[in-house]
Amino acid sequence: MQGNEKIIVGLDIGTTQITAVVGEMLEDEINVIGVGSHPSTGLRKGIVVNIESTVDSIKKAVEEAELMAGCDISSVYAGIAGNHIKGLNSHGLIAIKGREITNQDVERVIDAAKAIAIPADREILHVIPQEFIVDDMESIQNPVGMTAIRLEANIHIITGAVSSARNIVKCCNKAGLEVCDIALESLASGEAVLTDEEKELGCVVADMGGGTTDLALFKDNNLKFIYNLTLGGHNLTNDISIGLRTPILEAEKIKIEHGTCVPENVKSGATIEVPGVGGRPPKKLSKRILSEILEPRVEEIFSLLKKELLSNGLENSFPAGFVLTGGSVVLDGINDLAESVFNVPVRIGKPNKIGGLKEIVKNPAYATGVGLVLLGSSATCRANFQDTPSQGFTGILYRMKQWFKNII
Repeated sequence: MQGNEKIIVGLDIGTTQITAVVGEMLEDEINVIGVGSHPSTGLRKGIVVNIESTVDSIKKAVEEAELMAGCDISSVYAGIAGNHIKGLNSHGLIAIKGREITNQDVERVIDAAKAIAIPADREILHVIPQEFIVDDMESIQNPVGMTAIRLEANIHIITGAVSSARNIVKCCNKAGLEVCDIALESLASGEAVLTDEEKELGCVVADMGGGTTDLALFKDNNLKFIYNLTLGGHNLTNDISIGLRTPILEAEKIKIEHGTCVPENVKSGATIEVPGVGGRPPKKLSKRILSEILEPRVEEIFSLLKKELLSNGLENSFPAGFVLTGGSVVLDGINDLAESVFNVPVRIGKPNKIGGLKEIVKNPAYATGVGLVLLGSSATCRANFQDTPSQGFTGILYRMKQWFKNII
């Protein structure tokens, strides 16, 4: 970005689409000044499987964003997702011995909580404090200055496969981009689409992409739980292709233009034209057949997400409801189907908290890209980048830990 610290770029490296969002920092808001996207062919279920294809898609998405924004892009904040991402809770305790708690004590108790055995092929990505316990007083958000005998901390640790994160950094570097940092995509999406009230009361974000559906539970202004389901828009497209006997590309178009997952919403007699395979002539079919193909798959995805929440005892942790976002939530009636499964209010999440070209990015598909820009604009985040020199992948991981320790 040619030394312009007011320009921040979020790079959403998705299974279906790679999107670059360019934001400009102003005094009181972030203005979106450029957007670029290109189909992604080098990823499967959120994980890079073809370096060269991914690099080519990144370059084209960034070039499009550069043209719209009128600037050169040299660094980005990249997202990471996939079923290799795991979350776990941990607890730490230290002695204070009757004096005031200092910032150093907070750092010590967090270090004690994250001192757990991690497999060699995994790395701690984010350390997110949930609450502090001062003697017997629970739910303390900032214990500094309090007098105590002991200090405890409950934290949420997010780990990921080192190889997956390295491949993201490698692809960006080969595309001529420096990776300022990597952020969990579901965390970025939540930042873009949730209100402060939803994050405080308890709300679930389900980011439905092409290869995965990423779930994140926010409560008390903290990320409490994450889950990755390796089902997404590609599965819907594949079901349409098989059920209607049409090529994958045509199935994707049919899904976008006519997709509905509530058969009752289909008008009587409504039809769609379905292209044939291998040069066969197109045929007209009832639109209700399409909805009957989509409904069970979407219901399966939601049922699996609900099962995971219930198995972790979180059924009462999201009174503010569900927010659906991502490129695959464009189906008609998808929020109605979600409400019938989860029995809570459901809405479609579109990026907010931004200005500029907000009408262009006011689409669920841009939630992660906009969220990465918002996270990258954090003052504490930027200070950590300036204070900590880049040391390749190790430096990125260090900054990631410091970033999330400070902003949550």
